[in-house]
Amino acid sequence: MATAVAQDGWDPSRSGAGSYSPWLIVGIISIPTFMEVLDTSIANVALDHIAGGLSVSNDQATWVLTSYLVANAIVIPISGWLSDVIGRKRYFLLSIALFTLASLLCGLAPNLTTLVIARVLQGIGGGGLAPVEQSILADTFPPKQRGMAFAAFAIVVVVGPVLGPTLGGYITENSSWHWVFLINVPIGIASVFLVNIFVDEPDAIKEDRAKLLKRGIRVDYVGIILIVLGLGFFELTLDRGLREDWFASSVIITTASIAFVSLVSLVFWEFNHDEPVIDLKLLKSRNFSLTLLIMGITGMILFGTTQLIPQMLQQVLGYTSFQAGLALTFGGIATLVAVPFAGRLSGVVDVRLMLFPALLVQAFALWNMTHLNADITFHDAAIARLFQAMALPFLFVPINAVAYVGLPQNKTAQASSLLNIARNLGGSIGISTAQTLLASGQQRHQSELVQKLNPLDPNYTDWLSKAQGAFGGQGDPGTTSLAVLYQTVQRQASMLAFLDVFRSLMIVVLVVAPLVFLMRSGKSGGGGGGMAH
Repeated sequence: MATAVAQDGWDPSRSGAGSYSPWLIVGIISIPTFMEVLDTSIANVALDHIAGGLSVSNDQATWVLTSYLVANAIVIPISGWLSDVIGRKRYFLLSIALFTLASLLCGLAPNLTTLVIARVLQGIGGGGLAPVEQSILADTFPPKQRGMAFAAFAIVVVVGPVLGPTLGGYITENSSWHWVFLINVPIGIASVFLVNIFVDEPDAIKEDRAKLLKRGIRVDYVGIILIVLGLGFFELTLDRGLREDWFASSVIITTASIAFVSLVSLVFWEFNHDEPVIDLKLLKSRNFSLTLLIMGITGMILFGTTQLIPQMLQQVLGYTSFQAGLALTFGGIATLVAVPFAGRLSGVVDVRLMLFPALLVQAFALWNMTHLNADITFHDAAIARLFQAMALPFLFVPINAVAYVGLPQNKTAQASSLLNIARNLGGSIGISTAQTLLASGQQRHQSELVQKLNPLDPNYTDWLSKAQGAFGGQGDPGTTSLAVLYQTVQRQASMLAFLDVFRSLMIVVLVVAPLVFLMRSGKSGGGGGGMAH
């Protein structure tokens, strides 16, 4: 790591390891990012408890999630520029400190207004963590070793959302929702201490910043405003769309229109600006553009199913949030086992030969989920998730490793920002789309099932007769029987709707999978420009 000779476009003088082992740096910088990713899914689970504790409605409580997502979406794309201006290590430390302080404020919040403001600050701090971590990893490891380095990042991104529901369920059922946020405080303090001591700010990066400051910082105010409006209102549209009945609401029409105009304007402005706040010219690299697309689809599948599966287990099978989280935990174990293999293979195998089979396994896992029913056991649910979880590292690791190959090394921060935008927006789109399909599917299937329940159907009259006999000693047997029947119809309609969503996600994966072969052949750890252009 100490050699000054660049290889495959990699310059060791930009390493963040300094005199320490680069693998020590991997562990240290992964801690705050894992904390941030984990916190997002924990907060989802605790939402009902937060609403009850603050005496607000569930709809009002969802602003706890929305405020964080909007702030996070705005900061991520400009985090590359901020790290260049402020200094990468300094910006990383500021992000950790702000996230930690905001977590403390969240845990102590006496009312919803205070909590939402604290969540905005938390989103601003959290938005800088993953992009900077990826940038440090890309600069610290040569291309041939990046696979294993990004395998650690895959653990953070994939296992965090998996463990979140389990940990969140345990905390909310055995303690107070306040600890969902307070648990971050000691971890954040330790992270600031460790990063400050062990992570180096290389001279090459200091020189780049000194040149930037000497020339004078030219702030792309228009670009920043367009990012705030475009991504902020886009995230707001996705998060609030279903609750507001989408385009039947003037609010959603307004937010969607602002987002569309701002994002289109952003693309034209940034492509023609000399010093853009977000370098969209990187999209001219075919491989980089394709990695962004695949990353977005992977985020859609990961975050979409991570929310859908516990929701299905709770709504249809009556699981607690902790039990539903445990069903995902087995998948997390499979991911941990697969990550080292994905890391090693990514340095020696043609990246297309990893991504395409991994996407096919995702499609198979989703197809398998379409064969679940309302009588499945815990084992069935865990195994269904297990199939999917095994393939996730073989998507995340090579995507992250190959994305930087052939790009100028002083663009790693910008590339990291774009990768995280793709993952997060893919996740937001996946969750929003899945919930919309689920809601419409439940209504459609319930209507279809109810149409078959009429006195002319012998199965219906036979079941009703037997049910009335069974409930003969419980009030009005006819009313009780109809109530039980209605609950059964709702349960079956919900299950069928979940299966429809899994089927839709499977189709998306199958459509995208062949696009992998538009990438140039090569290994994620292999040579420079040939992979990226």
